[in-house]
Amino acid sequence: MKITQVVVNVLRVPVDLPYVAGGRTVDANWHVVARITTSDGVEGVGYVVYPRPDLMTTIGHAARELGEYLIGMNVLEPEAAWDRLARRGDWVGPGGLLHCALCPLDIALWDAAGKTLGQPLHRLLGGYRDRLPTYASDGLWYSLSPDELAASARRHVESGFDAVKLRLGKEATPELEALRVRAVREAVGPDVRIMVDATESWSLTRARRTGRVLQDAGIAWLEDPVRHLDVAGLAELRRQLEVPIAAGEHLYHLDAFRMLLEARAVDVVILDLARVGGVTPWRKIAAMAHAHRIAVCGHVVPEIQVHLLSAIPNGHLVEYVPRSAGILRSMPRLEKGELVAPPGPGLGLELDEPAIRRYQVD
Repeated sequence: MKITQVVVNVLRVPVDLPYVAGGRTVDANWHVVARITTSDGVEGVGYVVYPRPDLMTTIGHAARELGEYLIGMNVLEPEAAWDRLARRGDWVGPGGLLHCALCPLDIALWDAAGKTLGQPLHRLLGGYRDRLPTYASDGLWYSLSPDELAASARRHVESGFDAVKLRLGKEATPELEALRVRAVREAVGPDVRIMVDATESWSLTRARRTGRVLQDAGIAWLEDPVRHLDVAGLAELRRQLEVPIAAGEHLYHLDAFRMLLEARAVDVVILDLARVGGVTPWRKIAAMAHAHRIAVCGHVVPEIQVHLLSAIPNGHLVEYVPRSAGILRSMPRLEKGELVAPPGPGLGLELDEPAIRRYQVD
């Protein structure tokens, strides 16, 4: 069960339809993939994915360097491993690139632990259930016209989703933002939940006005209406609006989540697996949210998040953005609006090895 080898590669995976994110056109998703091999011949796999080539190469080099310190460690001791790597990298400060570099290694450790013990990750982490409601979030960008947005949402519903999430925040008035929501509502019918991600686009005043208009349009939650550092603003919106407030994907540290929760600033906390640093800190933050009676959702990588969210009692919804479908033999199954956690040991995922070789750049 000792770790004998760690290999890290960077992949550039082209997307079928380019999209706009963060003010830039994305034509590929970049992955940092870590593989950990044990003395028993078990291989654990973990990865992070972002549409940022400038950062991902750096993250790949950092993960490769940190991975050397895992050699000789027991694969069933991920807490000790995470602490050791965090201490080795603390010269760059906590969070940031350090957490993103730690994440694929930490996921690979947990995958290898599950395979060593013959248990799927969701059971290893708690086993609260084996599936969770999911929502479609891909191809619902603010760069689309209302008609294009409605058509994309309709395709998701026809594929079996009963909830979708739109990106808003670029229109000139609250009424124009609501027009996009109403176009989708007309396309998908009255029973489909429509969430909204404002991508931190608004001032507090604008968020207050737009939030009232959007809640009248029937949205199921309002995500990131203001900057993630404006905890007081989020708390004020939560008090003044009836629609649930969701936030958290831009946070890195346990302390940041503690302040968010203690301020009663959100109804739903969203965890980005890479930013928090992997499975090991993810579950601590989720437990802290449970203590505050707050629901937890994940940001992207649904094939991994479904394990984590299914393992805990306050898991709420899985965001379905299949950015890693191009490097996997298959994604988890969708059944009646729920994503099923893969039943195989560890993550229960199988890499598409020809695709890995084809897309590898480092």
